[in-house]
Amino acid sequence: MKKRFKIVFMGTPDFAVPSLKAVCQSCHDLMLVVTQPDRPKGRGRKLSQAPVKKVAIQLGCDIIQPESIRTKKFVDKIKNLEPDFFVVIAFGHIISKELLSIPKIGSINLHASLLPKYRGAAPIQWALIKGEQETGVTTIFMDKGIDTGDILLSSKIKISSDETSATLHERLAILGSSLLLSTIKKLADNDITPIRQDHAHSTYAPILKKRNGQINWDSPAKNLEAFVRGMSPWPGAFTFHGEKRLKIFNVKALAINVDEMPGTVLKSFPDELCVATGKGAVSIFEIQGASGKRLLIKDFMKGNKIEPGTFFSNP
Repeated sequence: MKKRFKIVFMGTPDFAVPSLKAVCQSCHDLMLVVTQPDRPKGRGRKLSQAPVKKVAIQLGCDIIQPESIRTKKFVDKIKNLEPDFFVVIAFGHIISKELLSIPKIGSINLHASLLPKYRGAAPIQWALIKGEQETGVTTIFMDKGIDTGDILLSSKIKISSDETSATLHERLAILGSSLLLSTIKKLADNDITPIRQDHAHSTYAPILKKRNGQINWDSPAKNLEAFVRGMSPWPGAFTFHGEKRLKIFNVKALAINVDEMPGTVLKSFPDELCVATGKGAVSIFEIQGASGKRLLIKDFMKGNKIEPGTFFSNP
């Protein structure tokens, strides 16, 4: 007979949704879903529900959205549930030592990298930006550090040559939900030996902000291709043509020798836009002007003349 665990789920964004569904549809008791409060979003600043909340409502889960998880009221509520596990995925709160001591067995965190590489808030984007050939997901027993707990299980996938952070996010979220259920099952069967992370080989994946998307044309073309893919869709890669901001969605590295300064628009066919880099050049395939829409470069160039010799500025 399968062991039936009592689980408190803590998560907020889209990445946590497949795992929430997996836990809800499993044989275990999902006692409570804890997620971030509704926040103002968009130009109208209307209150918006987190993806986890929207799905939790559809699934008929009990939900709580505390502004703080350190209050006595919240801690007592969780204690009264007597959970076997916390499942924590991109929750957005730092969980105190007091809370971590509540589950009878432990707190499982699902992280979107092969720990100890890419600890932190943006592991998917940084794996792409750094040109990794593979990545994956890891489950750990949480401790007081950020993504530093003992490893339970991990699963790898190859990164394709046209991968963006959006497509990789979706694949890892699905892979992670399967790994999470496997982790819980193996813990139930006493079939996991937690492995201490090698902290000497850890790397960090800090949160990205809009300003981080500006293209540095001094970088080699291959690096810029990876950068653009990693920045898509958020925060988005961009450059400046004079005062005009251009958002860049898709580029291809060109293994050619160029003498022009990095950031210089090169002579090419009328429906192409090639730019010199620190090593080689890139051809831009998709672009968006400051007040326009996302266009293929051939369509953009019909209404926007960018002459060879034009210079795109560096940060």
